[in-house]
Amino acid sequence: MPRITKEDKARNRQNILEAASRMFRSQGIDAVGIADLMKEAGLTHGGFYNHFASKNDLAVEVCSASYTASLEGLARTIEDGPGQAGSPLERVLADYLSTAHRDAPDGGCPSASLATDAGRHDEAVQSAYAEGVEGYLTGFAAEFLREAGDKGHDLDTAEARHKAIRLLSEMVGALMLARAVRHVQPELSDEILHTGRNHALD
Repeated sequence: MPRITKEDKARNRQNILEAASRMFRSQGIDAVGIADLMKEAGLTHGGFYNHFASKNDLAVEVCSASYTASLEGLARTIEDGPGQAGSPLERVLADYLSTAHRDAPDGGCPSASLATDAGRHDEAVQSAYAEGVEGYLTGFAAEFLREAGDKGHDLDTAEARHKAIRLLSEMVGALMLARAVRHVQPELSDEILHTGRNHALD
């Protein structure tokens, strides 16, 4: 039987992470069994413990990796600065509360898709989630301060953080509500997204 190479092992581990990221976000951590997860990753059930000590350890890594990817996208948008589609925060808001993001619960920002799971799991998962939330708040607050400076407005760091918390809370709440009703009341779901896009930065 051929020995698995380091490259193969790293690829298999990444396949598990990617499969878990999709399944945890769309189904919930507790609803996903290891056998189904490994099948989704194209691997055998028994190989799971060659890569992760437990499903909880995997959940921590999924949360961290998901936030890393999401925050990299936020950073790129902010670095691009204002454009024809609006300010960086306006573009972030429009993308976040879009029908495409709503209709892809297995991807996108983990703030909404993993919120319930983070609250139900141990401190390791909650810590990874909290670190991601802090990343969003830091990025939003810095952008609020930059915008205020460009406009010659006074805004202290405490108020910028308050605005950041409010924005993230409204974005996540609106997305969760829109997803919760989209199949039975699609018009209501669209209305929630539309209202959030147009008023979360008021």
